[in-house]
Amino acid sequence: MIELLFSFGGETILVVIRGKDVKFGNTSYGAQLADISGLKLNYDGVVKEFPDLSNREDWQEEAALRFKDYIANLNSEEEVSRYIIEELKQHGFIPMKKKMKGHRPINLR
Repeated sequence: MIELLFSFGGETILVVIRGKDVKFGNTSYGAQLADISGLKLNYDGVVKEFPDLSNREDWQEEAALRFKDYIANLNSEEEVSRYIIEELKQHGFIPMKKKMKGHRPINLR
């Protein structure tokens, strides 16, 4: 299991990776975790990544499926964590800490 903490604006975002299962949470909501399907995705960001979804009504569901498919093809939790860090950095999220398998967190700043 890998836990990642990000800063975005005044919020702290938690990402928990267990194998191929990735959950996202916001500490202002008590770190309630949800998978990508439970998040409100940014339309502009999704269309930038997947231009073919621009005219589809089910763009959120399809983007979530593509994310899950991509994660399923990665080989390890470490690869998933590197992918999540790089993707979220592109959208203004600042990586703060990484905690692996219950060990002390590593500062990412």
